Amino acid sequence: MNTLFNTLKPWTDLAGRILIAAIFITAGWSKIGGYAGTQGYMESVGVPGALLPLVILLELGGGLAIVAGLLTRVTALALAGFSIISAVLFHGGADQMQQIMFMKNFAMAGGFLFLVANGAGRISVDAWLAARRGAPATTAAIA
Repeated sequence: MNTLFNTLKPWTDLAGRILIAAIFITAGWSKIGGYAGTQGYMESVGVPGALLPLVILLELGGGLAIVAGLLTRVTALALAGFSIISAVLFHGGADQMQQIMFMKNFAMAGGFLFLVANGAGRISVDAWLAARRGAPATTAAIA
């Protein structure tokens, strides 16, 4: 059974990165299309609307970097922090939907922390760059 999991690991690493990043890529893209509305919502909860370009860059750019496996550990750490901060700022309400959104953000932060700990895996730009530097195979696999 371990052989099967070891064979599938590069592909499950890639699939996991795609799945965890998809929500950020789509959210970042939608914020571009609904810029004024998003900026107004941010300001309604006390977050300066001027931060929206940074939010879009982190969500869209960070999501794409996670999919590519580029600077994975640093990007995953930033997205984990962002997930927790946005949970507290935007999903602290008492109704059931806000509680679900709050916990969803914490679950995503947990997934990103796994990426911080383990890296992107073999099918990633990080692994390719590590191999080009001549890093040992085990280092390249977790870069």
